Amino acid sequence: MSNDQNKPMTQKLYESVPSSRPTAKFLTATTLSATLLFLSGLTLTWTVIALIMATPVMVLFSPVLVPSAIVIFLVITGFLFSGGCGVAAITALSWIYNYVQGKHPLGADKLDYARDMLASMTRGVTEKAKEYGQYVKYKAREVAQGERS
Repeated sequence: MSNDQNKPMTQKLYESVPSSRPTAKFLTATTLSATLLFLSGLTLTWTVIALIMATPVMVLFSPVLVPSAIVIFLVITGFLFSGGCGVAAITALSWIYNYVQGKHPLGADKLDYARDMLASMTRGVTEKAKEYGQYVKYKAREVAQGERS
């Protein structure tokens, strides 16, 4: 404490002042923020003024603008949808071509697995159908022999 008392007043003042770098950062940020806030306010003001001035024109032309906007929206949506379907079709055809050529595209292993599962299921169903057919044939013969006697 006695050390502080021995220092001159100007040195005490110099040590208590923050360095110039944080001060410059603060002033720059404040200036930039104030400028951007002012520009934001101007933009909002002119947007509202333009909207007030354009409202009568919009009301006058709304019987034309609304249907035309709907038509434009539907046309753009249709083009985007048809383009998407075209891309999907080309992708599917490319995948099928690569699969047929044996290049093993992405997902081909799942398709092979599903095909094998279906084949094994149909083999079991086919065998059961043959057995049932033979059973029906046997019963038909029994009925036919029963009628003869």
